Amino acid sequence: MAAANFLPSEDQFLCSICLDVFTDPVTTSCGHNFCKTCITEHWNNNDQYLCPICKEVFTTRPQLRVNTLLSEMVSQFRQSAQQKASSSSSEQQVSKPGEVPCDVCTGPKLKALKSCLVCLASYCETHLEPHLTVSGLKRHQLIDPVENLEDRMCLKHDKPLELFCKTDQMCVCVLCPVLDHKMHKFVPLKEEYEEKKAELEKTEAEVQQMILKRRLKIQEINDSVKLSKKDAGREIAEGVQVFTYLKESVERSQAELIKTIEENQKKTEKQAEDFIKELEQEISELTKRRTEVEKLSHSEDHLHLLQSVQSLNIQQPPPTKDWTEVRVRPSHEGTVMRAVAQLEETLSKEMKKLLTESELKRVQQYAVDVTLDPDTAHPELILSDGKQMSHGDVWKNLPDNPERFSEHVWVLGKQSFSSGRFYFEVQAKGKTKWNLGVARESINRKGPITRSPQNGYWTIHLRNGYEYFSAAGPDVRLSLKSRPQKVGVFVDYEEGLVSFHDVDAAAVIFSFTGCCFTEKLFPYFGPGLHHGGKNSSPLIISPVSYTD
Repeated sequence: MAAANFLPSEDQFLCSICLDVFTDPVTTSCGHNFCKTCITEHWNNNDQYLCPICKEVFTTRPQLRVNTLLSEMVSQFRQSAQQKASSSSSEQQVSKPGEVPCDVCTGPKLKALKSCLVCLASYCETHLEPHLTVSGLKRHQLIDPVENLEDRMCLKHDKPLELFCKTDQMCVCVLCPVLDHKMHKFVPLKEEYEEKKAELEKTEAEVQQMILKRRLKIQEINDSVKLSKKDAGREIAEGVQVFTYLKESVERSQAELIKTIEENQKKTEKQAEDFIKELEQEISELTKRRTEVEKLSHSEDHLHLLQSVQSLNIQQPPPTKDWTEVRVRPSHEGTVMRAVAQLEETLSKEMKKLLTESELKRVQQYAVDVTLDPDTAHPELILSDGKQMSHGDVWKNLPDNPERFSEHVWVLGKQSFSSGRFYFEVQAKGKTKWNLGVARESINRKGPITRSPQNGYWTIHLRNGYEYFSAAGPDVRLSLKSRPQKVGVFVDYEEGLVSFHDVDAAAVIFSFTGCCFTEKLFPYFGPGLHHGGKNSSPLIISPVSYTD
């Protein structure tokens, strides 16, 4: 029963010299087993006859005979292994083109699972088993299957490439440093592998970062194209609107010109008709007189002729008009020039109106939601809903943090902007004094402050209910046709532009141009002192009503 349960392991059938299953196994007098060829070649290459395992020395060369029992057991083991390999091969995949085949399979070549750098062979799952179970083979270095394992051998010394020459930047065997690379610097392949792997990982990360930047640039370009397409559509619509209006205006002016010329022509014709009628009447009177004179001139009655001449009063002709200076002058001269001048004036006014409306619509598309930052508000300011502010004339006990204005009743918005474009609107109805604009992050907020671009403020302000100024350092008085009730503030960070708009009149109030922004910009508000109630109305951040 004990023999029935005995399952020999592969270790028992491996030759300690070739590390493979015995071929014609023989047993020495010390009791150790070897392949007959392996032990014979071992003794042929050595001066002494000793056992490779226990090192026992034999005085004379032993006569070797095949161990028939062990040979039969090895044969049975081989058959069992072949059957096992045959049964497992049906479950494993046959190697396909491009895959590494097993070097041991005698039938269909199965797909290799690993390659051995010591044996220089690739093994399928079945033939890999000795490398996983046999102690001597476990020390072999296994890698993922690769082809052309002979390329991993030194062509000159026929040894595995195990070292890396730092001097020549090449893989070498253990004999190369002694024979061909004297005084060179060497490191194990694994050490160089780890170093190169780290460099590759760093390079990969850098390349990945470059790829990411370029993908972001592609997205930026695509976004720019989308924005450009949107702008192009808007510009086309506005262009069609403008030129349609121009066309209609020209057509109206043309119709009015034609009508004016036709009416003038009718007046000319009526005048000529009246002149002709009057001339014909005089001709009729003159013809009548000529007939009388002619008839009398042919009379031979002396008395009758003399008496008739007295009665006709020949010396006094019938009453007529002096037509010497009478002219029918066409009244069309200058009509076209006057019409063109009038058209030009009308178009200029309407174009200016259309362009300002178009500009307002353009900037309104960059509307942002702005709320007030209470941490920056002067202690006497009253804030409401994050959108309204007014002067309360009551000092609140608030922390004097660095962000807060200490002397001027001003406040900043919570939102900051360091690129792109933004726009917001403020209701200033009923106010007699206010300040509006944007300010950079590093502005002075304590003590007396002079607003100017040099000090980080780009603002306009109202005084006395009707005087408007830009805080350009010094202030510049603005000439406005109307009092803005709602003011729009637009900033183009990259272009260095801050412009103020009268929303209701769709007119530009003032623009700061050529600005150089290097910091965050914040919306800036100053509702002004209440002045005994005269300026008690709040400044209100209003939602932007933009129609595309």
